[in-house]
Amino acid sequence: MSCNGATYAPTVPRMNTTTTTRVIDGKAAAERVRLEVDAEVAARVGRGLRAPGLATVLVGEDAASQVYIRNKRKQAEAAGLVSTHHQLAATTTTAELLDLVRVLNADATVDGILVQLPLPKQIDEAAVLVAIDPKKDVDGFHPDNVARLTMGMPGGFVPCTPLGCLRLLDDEGVNLVGARVVVVGRSNIVGKPMASLLLSRHATVTIAHSKTVDLASITREADVVVAAVGRAKMLGREHFKASAIVIDVGMNRDADGKLCGDVDYAAIDGHVAAATPVPGGVGPMTIAMLLHNTLTSHARATAQ
Repeated sequence: MSCNGATYAPTVPRMNTTTTTRVIDGKAAAERVRLEVDAEVAARVGRGLRAPGLATVLVGEDAASQVYIRNKRKQAEAAGLVSTHHQLAATTTTAELLDLVRVLNADATVDGILVQLPLPKQIDEAAVLVAIDPKKDVDGFHPDNVARLTMGMPGGFVPCTPLGCLRLLDDEGVNLVGARVVVVGRSNIVGKPMASLLLSRHATVTIAHSKTVDLASITREADVVVAAVGRAKMLGREHFKASAIVIDVGMNRDADGKLCGDVDYAAIDGHVAAATPVPGGVGPMTIAMLLHNTLTSHARATAQ
């Protein structure tokens, strides 16, 4: 595996010649990544190396964040990683959190540090992200890693969600060279790094967002659409051409309280060539690529 996706070998994109939309199964793809990591961890331990270590930090008791952390730790342990968790009170100060980050930076058994976002309002989030050793920043949020991705320099970490999206496209056999791709969303976590990844693969990339005028006229021209705008079912059938590949990063609740993406899946089913469902699409890949990044950090730390 490679943190920039360079080792994958995409083929020609498949066109939608039937009325059936292929489901891009993120759960199955994530399991393949986990098994790859598991096998590599076992091989490293078998050579006498320590197992990769992932440290997670949660400030406060936000229910959603607790679920995310629990799932990440469960997957990490299943892949043979050593998972340690640090639960801090909701009243934790920036200084206290920075003290913990410094301890984890200095711990040679920790390859990856994940501070769960968002943080309570009293904490300077930017200061915390900058304080994490970029060599252990498996979330890919440190400015050093952002710069490496943007400048096409090796040795950094790519944020897990866009890296997972790229892996899904590669597993689907989508040829990104020269492809027209629209990324709907401009966040630092998904939209911007996704665009940089796609550019590195020679795609022609347009970044759109919630304030884009006549969004449908832009997305209809795309071979691939990555929806990461954070609005429930914002994109419907009119936003896509029939041969489009749709990657839906959104994680929202609809009017009935049901989990849904940024794309109205029912509206595009049978219209586009392939699409990720929500849930079961991009979500599992985010955790899988976290494991991948932690293994990469371990390989660099042990020089093997």
